[in-house]
Amino acid sequence: MKYFKLPDLGEGLQEAEIVEWHVKAGDEVKADQLLVSVETAKAIVDIPAPYDGVVLKTFGAEGDILHVGEPLLAYEGEADAGTVVGRLEGGGEAQDDSFCVGAAPSTREHLAPRATPAVRQLARQLGVDLSGLSGSGTDGLITRADVEAATQSARDKFGGEKLRGVRRSMAINMARSHAEVVPVMIVGDADLHRWVQARDPLIRIAQAIAAACAVEPILNSWFDGKSLSIKQHEQLDLGIAVDSAEGLFVPVLRNVGARSAEDLKEGAARLRADVKARSIPPQEMMGATITLSNFGTLFGRYANPIIVPPQVAILGAGGIRDEPVAVAGQVVVHPILPLSLTFDHRAVTGGEAARFLKALVQALEQPDG
Repeated sequence: MKYFKLPDLGEGLQEAEIVEWHVKAGDEVKADQLLVSVETAKAIVDIPAPYDGVVLKTFGAEGDILHVGEPLLAYEGEADAGTVVGRLEGGGEAQDDSFCVGAAPSTREHLAPRATPAVRQLARQLGVDLSGLSGSGTDGLITRADVEAATQSARDKFGGEKLRGVRRSMAINMARSHAEVVPVMIVGDADLHRWVQARDPLIRIAQAIAAACAVEPILNSWFDGKSLSIKQHEQLDLGIAVDSAEGLFVPVLRNVGARSAEDLKEGAARLRADVKARSIPPQEMMGATITLSNFGTLFGRYANPIIVPPQVAILGAGGIRDEPVAVAGQVVVHPILPLSLTFDHRAVTGGEAARFLKALVQALEQPDG
């Protein structure tokens, strides 16, 4: 019996919710045949069979959440064992007893004393104290089911509904940001009176971010707080926060500094359409080097946008409004764009952030064209 585990779905995607099984026990499948559709924090992903075989067992029902490395199904096939993602081996990494159907005795002998790494990670994400649980697995091993049962018990007392998909991911990412990042915010205004049309600023803001990154490239970086290392990016891949009924999506507009305004506009429109249709590929939601929250299109002036590690900065753009300003001793009315920059003070100095925002404002205040 071979096990096909939930494969690595890309950067930052450590879990997925089962949406629909396309096979069942006893089915004969061919390589690349669709096995199951899962929903990650990014999009709905179809997972194909790695090779020909017969399905012996599926793990998890629709609505269940599995973590990367946990079995999706068990089946027989003729292919090389290396083609089976995460095949269980005797003496290898410990697995939850609930997933070791048909495992060799040597696998059970190497179970972790209380919980596997995947279960410990799940407990941290859900805020469950493992020391207070009694494991239902072999030798008292705490399983994923034990952790979820504890969460369900707490939820029953609270009376709430379990977060799933995008909203679940948002909750986890925000908690991670709160625990890891040292955020500092600086605000400023851009006077857009030299623009021909100042009411659709997304592309101009994106280009201004690219110009500011050229002045202070440290803000276009990733920071690893554990190793205290920083990686500066030559290319600006801009995450653009998109509001939706399902939650917040952040598709990535690639290589902003090297593209024309028209090309960027078409790319941004395509990303928005894909998010709305929930058809955006997971890779289009990964790898942002800095993020823009254009919340002003909805409402609001200034904000305290939250950085998602490993990024070190996020820019919030508020709503443009006509305001009185002093020009050569006279009061005139100009369209003003409020800006809020949050930066991670572990990696970015106050001077670097101030120079970045100043360069961004100067780029925005240039005339159209």
